Amino acid sequence: MPDSAPFRLAHLSDPHVGPLSRPRLHQLLGKRATGYANWRRGRSRSHDMAVLSALVADLRAQAPDHVACTGDLCNIGLPSEWATARAFLEALGTPDAVSFVPGNHDAYVRGSLEGLLGQCDRWTADDGGCGSRFPYLRRRGPIALIGLSTAIPTIPFAATGRLGAAQITAAEVLLRALATEPGRPCRVVMIHHPPHPGGASAGRELRDAQAFTAMIARAGAELILHGHNHVASLATVAGPGGRPVPVVGAASASARPGAHGPSPARRAAYVLFSFARAGDRHVISARQRGLDADGNMADLGALALDGAV
Repeated sequence: MPDSAPFRLAHLSDPHVGPLSRPRLHQLLGKRATGYANWRRGRSRSHDMAVLSALVADLRAQAPDHVACTGDLCNIGLPSEWATARAFLEALGTPDAVSFVPGNHDAYVRGSLEGLLGQCDRWTADDGGCGSRFPYLRRRGPIALIGLSTAIPTIPFAATGRLGAAQITAAEVLLRALATEPGRPCRVVMIHHPPHPGGASAGRELRDAQAFTAMIARAGAELILHGHNHVASLATVAGPGGRPVPVVGAASASARPGAHGPSPARRAAYVLFSFARAGDRHVISARQRGLDADGNMADLGALALDGAV
């Protein structure tokens, strides 16, 4: 039996908050030109702000203890999007109740990520109050949130991510230190791109996924959360001794029904995790909530996680 009341964490990703204001001509240089054309041709109709509002309302009604958002608040990284992104985070909750890591659309062109973090750094602040530095560590109840950034500007038609050796090394130091603490917190890693080799198609992958998973095999973690693929998914990577570490991907939080394909896994949804202690073990369970076949927000069922870690 759990030793105490469960701690509940909601995970959502890829809201692609709109509407997108009309850019000025000088803002449509390079990748933004193709991105804006793609938005006008159809992407704006794939992400429904009414769906996103309903999902956020449902999430808040569940009253989680904390919220994790794994990136892509923006669409093409316009300065006008930064205030919109901040307003969205404020709707999710206060900076101490919501943790954010950026995605590739948040770093669409050079300077975009810095502009966004200038508005939203309090949602990335570590326990010492320092924001916009990755990795960051936040302790909430029985869990330790480790926030990573894979957000880098890329060439047109590419959506790759990269952590870099320094960030991977720093994350390993944090994860190893947490594993040796008395009471051992449940280590939850937040990242935008799928962190395992093969987790995303060519041109959309995490470039140093192999280095990241090798680090997890050495240092361990209890749970890894990501977005990017706009599809609900469940995978594992190997931790120390080969123990599987669950890797949970969230669908786009604003996906209009059918916009990303017919699969139910591509409907707008979020994941609600429950963490409890049973002796020296962490017991993790999860349920998905989002759009059902009738277009209503509902419980979509449990995820088959390896529950005690």
